[in-house]
Amino acid sequence: MAEIERESMEYDVVIVGAGPAGLSAAIRLKQLDADLNVVVLEKGSEVGAHILSGAVLDPVGLNALIPDWKEKGAPLNVPVKDDNFYMLGEAGQIRVPNWPMPPLMNNHGNYIVSMGNVCRWMAEQAEEMGVEIFPGMACSELVYGENGEVKGVVAGEFGKNADGTPGDGYEPGMELLGKYVFLGEGVRGSLSKEVIAKYELDKNSEPQKYGLGMKEIWEIDPAKHREGSVTHTMGWPLGSNAGGGSFIYHLDNNQVYVGFVVHLNYQNPHLFPYMEFQRFKHHPMVAKLLEGGKRIAYGARAITEGGYQSMPEAAFPGGALLGCSVGLVNLPRIKGNHNAMLSGKAAAEHAYAAIQTGRYGDVLDGYTTELKEGPIGRDLKKVRNVKPLWSKRGLLASLAVGGFDMWTNTFGFSLLGTMGHGKTDAAATGEASKHKPIDYPKPDGKLSFDRLTNVSFSMTNHEESQPAHLKLKDPSIPVSVNLPKYAGPSARYCPAGVYEFVGEGDDTKFQINFQNCVHCKTCDIKDPSQNINWTVPQGGDGPNYPNM
Repeated sequence: MAEIERESMEYDVVIVGAGPAGLSAAIRLKQLDADLNVVVLEKGSEVGAHILSGAVLDPVGLNALIPDWKEKGAPLNVPVKDDNFYMLGEAGQIRVPNWPMPPLMNNHGNYIVSMGNVCRWMAEQAEEMGVEIFPGMACSELVYGENGEVKGVVAGEFGKNADGTPGDGYEPGMELLGKYVFLGEGVRGSLSKEVIAKYELDKNSEPQKYGLGMKEIWEIDPAKHREGSVTHTMGWPLGSNAGGGSFIYHLDNNQVYVGFVVHLNYQNPHLFPYMEFQRFKHHPMVAKLLEGGKRIAYGARAITEGGYQSMPEAAFPGGALLGCSVGLVNLPRIKGNHNAMLSGKAAAEHAYAAIQTGRYGDVLDGYTTELKEGPIGRDLKKVRNVKPLWSKRGLLASLAVGGFDMWTNTFGFSLLGTMGHGKTDAAATGEASKHKPIDYPKPDGKLSFDRLTNVSFSMTNHEESQPAHLKLKDPSIPVSVNLPKYAGPSARYCPAGVYEFVGEGDDTKFQINFQNCVHCKTCDIKDPSQNINWTVPQGGDGPNYPNM
């Protein structure tokens, strides 16, 4: 095939992803120099369409970026009024008191928010400052310069046939070139993954660890609604099968965010994270809250959980990784949006300083140092041992020893040093023959729902004639390896029912229903053979989250 000719546009800084990190970088660049040319490219149909987060927002990042956010109408309208922690058993619960918890676990001064709506508001602020924002523009390729540096991206390629050849209405997309390119794609972004591998940015860090977060928005009986209430649970139904827990956040308008996180380092390949979430809602405490209400939205996404010791080098020749592309979630706090904003602000400041001196296309070394030694590093370093303790010693050890370690870190030291994570989540998957199958109750259609019904509440849509954006490195592996050895775990770990095995015996085939994909990236992370590569579909496709 002849080489594709593309038009190009040049900017000072090209930003991939209109999430909290990318938008913070754009706003900060314009604050520093209104004449800088800054563009933000977003694969969702609109800003916020692909944003899914808990979310209880620590406003520290927003305070640093836009101190007068209240006067400017930022949608932080529900301050946290009370914190509740429970350990669940199948039939009851035990309240964990707040007083023994380290101060960093306190949600006083934080807000229950829709991060989708926060990002929509941030995009308005950025556009008022002159930032160009283009939604529906998936970035499918990196453009490299003569010295091997990243100098831009290819965005807006449309109209390929299912086999990858150009269709009748094919549009080749454009090259958007920048003095620096920022990748704020979120968790396990395809371009970030390429950059990390190419420049070996993770050679001195621990393997990144992940969780799968699933979330529903419920409208509940006003008599049961407690605006500003935050509840977290651990224990049932996961037990010893996997790490994880839940969140229940009461926002305004009688709405509640109900979420469930399963750590992806689980061993039993029979585990079905989505069904664990559905079973959780039948716990008496949760069922009592939700009965008589209705679910109005659903979505899922992976969460970076490796923390401080899993952070790769964040700067590379020609650009920087932002936010979840680096992995800046504080796992015990279940918060990362504040650090995402701070990372975007820091990257902007380092790029601005470089551009001022005539530099471009080089490594912003000071950026990685600031992430690890500045407020983000200090936030993550205090909690760095909670995840490895949970993974290696279980929930109770992480609560007791991890809690003690967080307390000592409050005073600047740790008796544990820095613990390692060991295996990747894919490598942690055990063989099916060594684990018991798990029997899950059938969804009742009132509190619990089947996957495909729930996916319809994510408003997900993909143009069916395009190539599948979920690529198999070896098409034979799902049936020849993953099915006999691991009982075909992709049919369970995907929270959207993308993967299924059809037929029997020698006629068994692996089917990819890419139209269902909610862009969570779990398959790219958890596939035990590391055979699935998640890439972007054409721009605008995927979920259309309203106020996740």
